[in-house]
Amino acid sequence: MKIERIGPDRLEDLLPLVREYHALDGMDMREATRRAAMEGLLADSSLGTAWAIVEDGSWVGYIALTYGYSIEFAGRDAFVDEMYIREDYRGRGFGREALERLKAHARETGIAALHLEVDPDNGPAHALYEKLGFELRDRYVLMSVKL
Repeated sequence: MKIERIGPDRLEDLLPLVREYHALDGMDMREATRRAAMEGLLADSSLGTAWAIVEDGSWVGYIALTYGYSIEFAGRDAFVDEMYIREDYRGRGFGREALERLKAHARETGIAALHLEVDPDNGPAHALYEKLGFELRDRYVLMSVKL
């Protein structure tokens, strides 16, 4: 398995994976909006990075990291905004390896904390994330407003 940083020139390779993930997750997004969001991320490294998860030359998934800043964590933080592994490749360690490498990248680039969201009913994902050191912060509830 390899993890390859995705540049703007690979947008067309990435979009099918993003569509698959959004469909699986029930995310209703117009194609033009999806394309613009991914173009923006890939074009501006100050926003974050996206990585292809590659096995035998084929893209089997992706992981996207977006940057922020946290007073609580006293520095830059990052959010694993999306992670997707195609169904045929799940349960084979791809997610674990991708997250381990992403954590190393985050440390190397001065990120103080890494966050992610997980469906409350996704037991296997919870178990994986806990093994990788992520802790449930049940004192807080993520709330959002679309602007």
